[in-house]
Order: sequence, then C-alpha cells, then structure tokens
Amino acid sequence: MVMIIFRMAFLVIFVHSAMAAPVQESNRNAIAKQLFERRCASAGERIVEQVQDVDGFLLMKLRPRAVNYGEQYRLDDPYGDDLGGEGYIQSFLSAHFDLDDAYRHLAIGRAKLAKRRQAGYEFVEAVDPKDGRRYRHTGFVEQPGIKNPKYSKNYYRVVLVSTLAAGERPRYGVTFDDISTRQDRDFWIAGSSLKVIDLQENRVIAERIGYMYDPGQGDATSGRSPWLLAAAHACPAFPGTQPHVHRLGQTAKFVEKVLVPRRKINSQ
Repeated sequence: MVMIIFRMAFLVIFVHSAMAAPVQESNRNAIAKQLFERRCASAGERIVEQVQDVDGFLLMKLRPRAVNYGEQYRLDDPYGDDLGGEGYIQSFLSAHFDLDDAYRHLAIGRAKLAKRRQAGYEFVEAVDPKDGRRYRHTGFVEQPGIKNPKYSKNYYRVVLVSTLAAGERPRYGVTFDDISTRQDRDFWIAGSSLKVIDLQENRVIAERIGYMYDPGQGDATSGRSPWLLAAAHACPAFPGTQPHVHRLGQTAKFVEKVLVPRRKINSQ
C-alpha cells in the first residue's frame, strides 16, 4: 500500500512538472518583454557638455572583426556593435563621408544618395592591442581605376593611413561597455553603454544607454540570427524598416552630437 501511494505521488509530481514546463516556456517571451521594458526606463541619451571644433579623439576600445550573431552570454555589446575592425575606425573619419559624396556626384540616371548629414573627423587615435602602441588613423578617398584598368573608373574606396601617434593623447575619448546582467542574457536582452569622456578632467560628458531583445528567445532555426533580429526591438530604436542595417554608424552619429567636428557638413 505504501509503495502504491509512493508511485502515485511520484506520478502526480511528474505530470505536474511535465505540464508546468510548456506553460513556463509559453510565458518566456512575455517575461522577457516585461524585463526589457523595465530596462528601457533607463535608456536614452544624456549629454552634459557639447564641445565645438574637434579634430579628433581617442578610441579607448576597438571592436573585433567578428560579429556576434547568436552567442547568448558573450558580453560584447551587441546593441552597440555597428562595425568592426578597420571599418569601426573608418566610420568616424571625414574620408568615410567623402566616399558617399563621391558616389553622390556620380549618381547620374539613378536615385540620388541621401544628403550628407555628418562631417566626420580628421583623425582618430587608438592603442593597437598587438603592440600596445598608440596610432593616429587618417584616411582619404582613392579612385584606383584612374591608374589600374582592373578597376572601374567609377569605383572609389577609403584608404586608411595609420602612423605612430606623437605627443600627448587627445583630450576626449570614446568607449563602450556591455551592461547586461545574467538575468538579461537569460532572456536574450543585451544592454549597452556608450560614453564620451573628458580624459583631462576624468569626467563623462555624454552617455547613451541602449537595450534590445530577441522575441524569438535565441531561436536559430533556418539560419536565424538572434542578435541581428533583436535590433528591431531596441530602445532607443534604430530607424528605418531594416534596423539591423540602419544601426551601422550609430556610434559616430552619437559622438558627433557631443564632439562637434571642426570640419562642417557640406551644404548640398
């Protein structure tokens, strides 16, 4: 009799657990959305000071070339990850936007490119993790087809020039951090902090806090990329109908609001 009661009790617990699991899973996205909305209460841009006529600044961190498409617990700031490697460096330079101007002037018989909205900087500096030395990065637009017939004459590209930096580091620096908690990542939420710092006074003069989450909760079937699709569920939101594309260059856009480039935007 005792054995029968024990088995019945075990069966009740087993059935209850089996029924509870899918209910918990069905509520998972609802819980994630609620947590995401709570995080969004602290999201947004805070600019304490704006600095005019800035030629360049120090990139205190560089982004890796590899893109995190779906590693749940890698704290590499998926929200703020717009470009990696040399592309991240180039995204701040005036040459990056000069390239758009070059193609804009070639836009004959096709849709004209959007009006230039950013000026860019003459240089950015960064410490190379390979040798621990600080380099100054500048750039220019090249039209290789003029000398090399392998390229079309209508093809332009940015050439990055990197030289050892001389003298003191720039006064202002830009850095980023992943501020996700373990609970955030359990529910596929990524948090981001982007800061502009007065390095001379050791003072944060601007910060952007952002969050995004994946409603699919990490579903990777059919080649799905959770962190790319999470860009459509972000605060502050990314613009356009393809948020994962329009978030490219987001860091430079925010930095220019704070450190206004000396070079002004062309009136076109």
